[in-house]
Amino acid sequence: MKYLIALLLTVVFTLPISAQEDNPKLVVGIVVDQMRYDYLTRFDKKFGENGFKRMMREGFNCKNNHFNYVPTYTGPGHASIYTGTTPKYHGIIGNNWYDKDIKKMVYCAGDTTVNSVGTAAASGLMSPHRMLTTTFADENRLFTQMRGKTIGVSIKDRGAILPAGHSANAAYWFQGGQEGNWISSTFYMDALPKWVNNFNNSKKAESYIKDWNTFYDIETYTESGADLNNFEGKFKGKETATFPYNLKALSKKNGGFNILKTTPYGNSLTADFALAAIDGEGLGQDNITDVLTVSFSSTDYVGHKFGVNSKEIEDTYIRLDKDLERFFAALDEKVGKGEYVVFLTADHGAIDVPAYLQSAKIPAGYLDNDARKVLFQKFLTDTYGTTDIVEDISNNQIFLNRDMIKALDLDLDDVQEAIVNEQIAYPHISKAYTATTMASVDFTEGIEALLQKGYNQKRSGDIILVNDPAYISYGKTGSTHGSGLNYDTHVPLLFFGKGIKQGHTYKKTEITDIAPTISALLGISFPNFAIGQPLEFVFN
Repeated sequence: MKYLIALLLTVVFTLPISAQEDNPKLVVGIVVDQMRYDYLTRFDKKFGENGFKRMMREGFNCKNNHFNYVPTYTGPGHASIYTGTTPKYHGIIGNNWYDKDIKKMVYCAGDTTVNSVGTAAASGLMSPHRMLTTTFADENRLFTQMRGKTIGVSIKDRGAILPAGHSANAAYWFQGGQEGNWISSTFYMDALPKWVNNFNNSKKAESYIKDWNTFYDIETYTESGADLNNFEGKFKGKETATFPYNLKALSKKNGGFNILKTTPYGNSLTADFALAAIDGEGLGQDNITDVLTVSFSSTDYVGHKFGVNSKEIEDTYIRLDKDLERFFAALDEKVGKGEYVVFLTADHGAIDVPAYLQSAKIPAGYLDNDARKVLFQKFLTDTYGTTDIVEDISNNQIFLNRDMIKALDLDLDDVQEAIVNEQIAYPHISKAYTATTMASVDFTEGIEALLQKGYNQKRSGDIILVNDPAYISYGKTGSTHGSGLNYDTHVPLLFFGKGIKQGHTYKKTEITDIAPTISALLGISFPNFAIGQPLEFVFN
């Protein structure tokens, strides 16, 4: 009898594992930070055959893939891709946001209850504790009784932490300055594994502190604007934003190893470390599916500094294509061709530099926040006798002081509505909505539906503002993002590998469809608040 019970228990507890025998040995999720969809088509002639083009040739290309909420920032983007839901439910409403309970700004991955690992700096005080829902990586861990590993890798802490989820074995991010090391936090471990220490000691980061010139002859870079123009930011210590860049000389005034973040070498270093993680953790070496999340962050840093039409961004994508080629070749060798699945997408897009758009006679511009503040403060004083009725203005949201409203014997809904009517009259504000409207009206289309999916009743503000198209709060050089317009929402979505068929679609897909698609492919539970649908047309 004891033997029979033991046998039955063995069968029960190994069922999830045997059910995965036909699954890919490794799922690799790739997020290219700030990658607009049109980079795939614009730089097509510069790409080789075995990077982006291999994914499109062997896999499935969703050509009309969009974010389905606002705001389109890095933290919410990474969380939404892997949870299959939006800030309304997963709670990551920005990279930073005003916390109404503790009355101060908080960071999406910040966590003062943990300690840094691999550095003495506070940059290791990070965890996913502010994300309220599971990722598909979490669900895979639960399904496999924690036997399937999850490792997150990114230059940015939030790009490593949020995708990997709550139950990850580890997440690693890059500490620049004078260190140039990959670090983590005690949320995951008490000390770095030997393979990470070996990588840090290899001085791989130092090897990239070298000249950055164009991969091909700059005269052939006809898919981007002139190298010398008025629309790009500059490194400290360099008079112009033009090639070549002597990183060794420039690093002294630009944060030491941090300068790598704003060059394509940051992506190369990320690929190096991700491949080291496959070896060090033995990912994809058995029939229990592992998950590796990789976020290439340097594309975002380069875009912010130089803009989406720069020679620098073109060269960055040409070099990223080469990194993807060697990454996929290594997966073929280490895991086995046809034994893994990869998806590639972005956490948001980016706008063309408004000053450049203006030069082309396209409506665009910059917000005068100081002038707007003067108008608003006068309204508050004239109407309520104080400006203290407002606690914070951030992320295009206004947070009201509920205690002050109560003390003044005012009605909250009336105050919200009065501020909406005031704000909508200001230059370059196209729409304004109250929290009451977001919580009570069911929007099904347009910018209102995107706002609603990004609105978290407990964490978001009392009034939400929308600026005119192509008007931003940013410097006069470089690109940014955050809106619900196509330049921010339209991003690539490529699948290839085991279980994926070859093809493409122009049917609209949404960023929240990715996690349910991978979950369906693996036969595991969907993330616990996923709202997306599996893209069954990508399956073989």
